[in-house]
Amino acid sequence: MLLVCGQLEVGAQSGEAAFRQLEDQLPTPNAYRAASGAPGADYWQQRADYDISVELDDENQRIIGSETIVYYNHSPDVLRYVWIQLDANLFSRDSDAHVTATRSSFDGLSFKALRGILYREGFDSALAITKVTGADGSDLPYSIVKTMMRVDLPETLGPGESIEIGIDWSYSLIDAKLVRARSGFEFFPEDGNFIYEVAQWYPRVAAYTDDRGWHHKQFIGSGEFTIEFGDYLVRITVPEDHIVAASGTLENPGEVLTSDQQERLKRASTASKPVFVVTPEEAKANQSEAARGKKTWVFQAKRVRDFAFASSRKFIWDAQGYDINGNRGLGMSFYPNEAEPLWSRYSTKATIHTLEVYSKFTFDYPYPVAISVNGPVGGMEYPMICFNGPRPKKDGTYWGVAPNSDQWWHSKYGLISVIIHEVGHNFFPMIVNSDERQWTWMDEGLNTFLQYLAEQEWEEDYPSRRGEPRDMIGYMTSQAQVPIMSNSESILQFGNNAYAKPATALNVLRETILGRDLFDFAFKEYSRRWMFKRPQPADLFRTLEDASGIDLDWFWRGWFYSTDHVDLAIEDLRRFELDTLDPVIDKARSRREREAAPKSISEIRNRGLPHRLESYPELADFYNEFDELDVTKKDRENYDKLIESLNDAERDVLKTDAFFYVLKLRNLGGMVMPVILKIRYADGSHELREYPAELWRRNSQTVSKALIVDREIAQVELDPHLQTADADRENNYFPRRIEKERFKIKKSKDPTNPMQEAAKAADAKEGEDEKADD
Repeated sequence: MLLVCGQLEVGAQSGEAAFRQLEDQLPTPNAYRAASGAPGADYWQQRADYDISVELDDENQRIIGSETIVYYNHSPDVLRYVWIQLDANLFSRDSDAHVTATRSSFDGLSFKALRGILYREGFDSALAITKVTGADGSDLPYSIVKTMMRVDLPETLGPGESIEIGIDWSYSLIDAKLVRARSGFEFFPEDGNFIYEVAQWYPRVAAYTDDRGWHHKQFIGSGEFTIEFGDYLVRITVPEDHIVAASGTLENPGEVLTSDQQERLKRASTASKPVFVVTPEEAKANQSEAARGKKTWVFQAKRVRDFAFASSRKFIWDAQGYDINGNRGLGMSFYPNEAEPLWSRYSTKATIHTLEVYSKFTFDYPYPVAISVNGPVGGMEYPMICFNGPRPKKDGTYWGVAPNSDQWWHSKYGLISVIIHEVGHNFFPMIVNSDERQWTWMDEGLNTFLQYLAEQEWEEDYPSRRGEPRDMIGYMTSQAQVPIMSNSESILQFGNNAYAKPATALNVLRETILGRDLFDFAFKEYSRRWMFKRPQPADLFRTLEDASGIDLDWFWRGWFYSTDHVDLAIEDLRRFELDTLDPVIDKARSRREREAAPKSISEIRNRGLPHRLESYPELADFYNEFDELDVTKKDRENYDKLIESLNDAERDVLKTDAFFYVLKLRNLGGMVMPVILKIRYADGSHELREYPAELWRRNSQTVSKALIVDREIAQVELDPHLQTADADRENNYFPRRIEKERFKIKKSKDPTNPMQEAAKAADAKEGEDEKADD
């Protein structure tokens, strides 16, 4: 359809701001972080290994632990102290999170919500440190600063050196069904048992990095965790009838599982569908009566940044093997009978599906297990294990697509989606180890994007809640928002800002800016470069540009550094007709246009009026008969001379049958984006044209684009496939189309007055009395 390339015409306003390079925003490249976005030649990161013994007190819902940390200084710096995170102090009575919590009203609270508020007011889980020692057993001085603890070293820790720190501690777990938490317990009054999901439970070394030094920003609640990689050996002592799930591999199955359970676990590794390791019947038997003895489960996890576990006598356990390009392991699920029938059907299958899809877009999943646990925590992730809250209603029924957010926790797709999301966090940030405390979007946004891809590969028309550009319009046009590039504790509309908008941005980048092949290569390169390392936003931005070969600074500036939205509008479409220069043809066309021109109301009503000229013909002269559109002899002679003076190429130009249009576009939302144009022709055919965002480079507010086509245009439409999150569809058409809406009518109801209510109550009482007399 395209005959010649369009020409660009721009107005006077500069587009420099939209296309200004980001170098003034991004940190200067150095030996640690290269300008390409890759780790630099001298990149380093610290390491912390843990040997932990912990007991779960099922009577008092407490954790009692003892650990030895071996901390390795790989930095070029000399350290005089080590900062330790005490995340459990988030739920101390005087924590910043609690004392700075705001509330505008108590109206409309549910009984459960008010119970939670009152419970939190009286709860104190301040972590009790009972011992901090060095390798020789001598006490080390320490200072607790809210959710952080500084351990002062007996002597400086130089580059390449390591130190051993021992810590004993205890604290109370919180009721995570009453207070929203990432860790805690759920009590089942019907049988008197608990499910424990335990995280942020041990003192762990804060990160020390090339870009920030010690990461000791306080844990207030929204910004999650910045942690070092290391190896873990963890011994977990629990009641002997408990089943434990944890990060890493179980090292002593012969001591904690029956022979039948060990055989089932072995069989599961090659099974084509999940195998019950602990059956529903065994779980029911376990929960019927609490055992008095204890067992210690031993787990080992290598090259992980954290460790979490879950424990309950209520757990069913199923497992199925996976093979990710030769890396074999077990997908596993732990859940109570109350989670059936959803969990045995979907949890482990969704877990393995996630590993397969994410591995395709990033790197092969490297760990030996991936676990999904049902309990009180709605959705939370840790290396090799995650906590997922959705389960059926008490009668065993559940929704497919939930009608509202409350019922989402009792729906099939709610469960599948949260499992995909939380298992997916094994990749971001558990392996690509971004700074969650500072930049929530770097793991949540990237993970939500991959979640969308995995959901779409689960089944046709999967009801994804995030990822599609059209679903982001309401947020992007709202007032209460801040840029994606905002600290985690300063975010407004947290889910939209840190999850949905960056996920949508990456989807737009993949589908519309770069294309799938180019984006997938660049994203995989970022994932590969920063696997088991600690990237910053600049490393992501630079890598995607470096691997794609496309300057994306305008994109990062619009989507990540601003609160602009997308609203491109078609302001005008004008048609230009080329004169043939033949007076016979051109003047005839002009006469037709003159005759077709609309008449004013006065002109219409004045037709048939008596005219003086008709009564006095002598008033007529040359000009009464003259018509400038009449073809004269002079016109013909001039045309003949012109044609004779033209060469063949110039004559061919006059013979073109092309149609010439100028499309005027206006950027109403502030964010520049590619122009995706659907042209509908008068003959019923259509054509799709795509112009990159650089169309706006000289004027980010308005631009005019020449369209040269071989047929008459009937209508043009912007963004026909909903690719750009354009906020206003009505101004995407020219000529404008009539928008259709539906409305409903309802029958009015006559409200019952108090006299009627009283009479109704009296009638009911009279009926009850008569029934009693009978």
